[in-house]
Amino acid sequence: MRQAKIVICDDEKEILRYLKKILHSHGYAVDVYAEGKTLLDRLEADPAYIPDLLVQDINMPELSGIDILKKVRKLRPALPVVIMTAFGSIDSAVHAIKLGAYDYITKPFPKEKLLAVLEKALERESLLKENLGLKAELTNRSAPGEIIFVSNSYRMVYDMTLQVAGSEANILIQGESGTGKELIARAIHENSARREQRYLTINCAALTDTLLESQLFGHTKGAFTGAVASKKGLLDAADGGTLFLDEIGDMPLSLQVKLLRVIQEREFTPVGSTATRNCDIRIVAATNKELEREVAEGRFREDLFYRLNVISLHPPPLRERKEDLEPLARHFIAKYSARMKKHVDAISTGALELLHRYHFPGNIRELENIIERAVILARSPEISADLLPIRTSAITPVMLPAECSDSLESVERQHIQCVLKKNANHKSRSAEILGITRKTLDRKIADYGLIIPRGGSEPD
Repeated sequence: MRQAKIVICDDEKEILRYLKKILHSHGYAVDVYAEGKTLLDRLEADPAYIPDLLVQDINMPELSGIDILKKVRKLRPALPVVIMTAFGSIDSAVHAIKLGAYDYITKPFPKEKLLAVLEKALERESLLKENLGLKAELTNRSAPGEIIFVSNSYRMVYDMTLQVAGSEANILIQGESGTGKELIARAIHENSARREQRYLTINCAALTDTLLESQLFGHTKGAFTGAVASKKGLLDAADGGTLFLDEIGDMPLSLQVKLLRVIQEREFTPVGSTATRNCDIRIVAATNKELEREVAEGRFREDLFYRLNVISLHPPPLRERKEDLEPLARHFIAKYSARMKKHVDAISTGALELLHRYHFPGNIRELENIIERAVILARSPEISADLLPIRTSAITPVMLPAECSDSLESVERQHIQCVLKKNANHKSRSAEILGITRKTLDRKIADYGLIIPRGGSEPD
């Protein structure tokens, strides 16, 4: 385990020797500096020099402890600083804390008190780093993934996405839930000139009107009950970058007016404030509603619709891009088998056929859920049709000739015959597609007097 490195800056050599001896004996790596300028020169000249903690005397010759602290905050903003001060200089130590120091300790200090303060500062820094690491991991996990497609219908949308990404125009993405609208929004940002800046998202349907306004515009202390401190909103946080407004069709009319001003004037007013703030953001919005109809029925402002709809993208539903089913399914199999550490890497012909016959009202999101469940339940490397939670009533029926539809038995007989023929009389595969056992299929073949040609692809 790496030793924590503590830097001590004090002009008293006896203090430096004393502290170095104590901290070394407790397992810390220690660097000492008798002058603030020497420390600052090292920090400025060597970007890789990143101590874990700085213990800084407040009373220093030439550069004061306050001046050193101010420069350290610029060179190493995340470096925690503990101030050492004489009893008569406590006011200066309090001022240092206001400038960003973590804590202070008064001289002379017992060894136990010093170690307690330093250990607490190091523990806090460790927790902050761990928290940032977890946030980064969660961001990576939740971030939209790769766009998977082979179909021409989606190729047209994707090509348009890349074409318009380089512009500064606002973009409206309209499509059914689960069609990957957020993937397109992220692709727009990552292929734009703003790619190095922040990309933030908010779901307009998931928050109350008051909370949505606060999240977007920020608020001042006391602006409403519970506003115990001022808080910046997403318009501030996304300045210079991209803001993705998901489910924009659910934004209340009162906020639509304010958003229109943001787009037109590039400024906004936080909740509870009278001062306006400037912002430079690109807005990408998405909705599963038909905004033209919402405008006609008075639920969405016409002027805001035209401001958002400079460029419109329409990702097709999954039922209109069935060519993408297999590559998407295989992508999700690889994703979840890796996450669950299972050896599942294939999908049966019967399972694929069942997927192709399904309507997918939930689109890609539903397909992902179906595959995730199948990977969880799979006991072999291949996903079979019986692992897919698709009701037979929900699949597209096989079209039968009119003369065969006069009774339930004739319909079933024709359907079994059709499936057998399509699968070269392979009984096990046909039974899987039909959702019955091989034994039941054999019985139905006998009951309906179906003739299976000899020399088929599977022995009886």
